[in-house]
Amino acid sequence: MGSFGDYLENKVLDHVTGNSSYSAPTVYVAASTADPTDDGSGAAEPSGNSYARVATSAATWGDAASGSITTVTDIEFPEATGSWGTITHIALYDASTNGNMLAHGALAASQAVSSGEVLRITAGNLTLTLS
Repeated sequence: MGSFGDYLENKVLDHVTGNSSYSAPTVYVAASTADPTDDGSGAAEPSGNSYARVATSAATWGDAASGSITTVTDIEFPEATGSWGTITHIALYDASTNGNMLAHGALAASQAVSSGEVLRITAGNLTLTLS
């Protein structure tokens, strides 16, 4: 995954230094037809056509090791009832709508999503890394 968003970077720094605590949110995966950028201003999520962010849980993710954590289950979006456009990026948010962008990155290969198709990120193909 590309990088942490500005919001999460600041929350982690404040938490680690004791300035404020940060509770782990439910993490939602969002699709985007553009690069969200670190401040989230470039996000272009599909609208309508059964699009919805997908909630993850602790069971979605393996254990962190060597500064990375990877999904151990598939992340499956609802079946599209119309075109979502060409998905080029994904982003992680702390809410099912709106909310704060936590991280973002480009897909290895863009995917055009049409009616009747399901956007799926298979287990092991979404990794968060801190370096």
